[in-house]
Amino acid sequence: MAELAAVSDSAARAREFVLDAHRETVETVLRCADAVAAEWDEPAAAEGEATAEGGATADADRLVTTDRRAAGYSLSASPVADPPYVAATSRGPMLRATVPDGRLVVLLCVFEVERDGEDGSSVRYARGPTTPEDAVRVTFE
Repeated sequence: MAELAAVSDSAARAREFVLDAHRETVETVLRCADAVAAEWDEPAAAEGEATAEGGATADADRLVTTDRRAAGYSLSASPVADPPYVAATSRGPMLRATVPDGRLVVLLCVFEVERDGEDGSSVRYARGPTTPEDAVRVTFE
């Protein structure tokens, strides 16, 4: 139980650090998501339409380097702006860092995935959280 609390505290510290020290980067990602969504003809885009973050991951390598410090960990190597450290996902930029307790994952969630149909095979993307506090999600895997 103590290990779960420690991991939860680490994730919370990393999240707060991202919000404090990298707010401008998160806000840039949110503005890019707004620009992408503004190009849609409807409130959501069909699968395959662009949900790219518009290049807003330029500073993401610095963010993943510093957020793991805030969580109380160090990296064994410098991150690179390619998976598995920084990836553009359908929900937004995802930053991953392997630390002794597992993998620290920071998702800047700017899009939501909506599944329709009986089998969930119809996928649409909707504009997701619009504030840094709602968009920054930090977990351990």
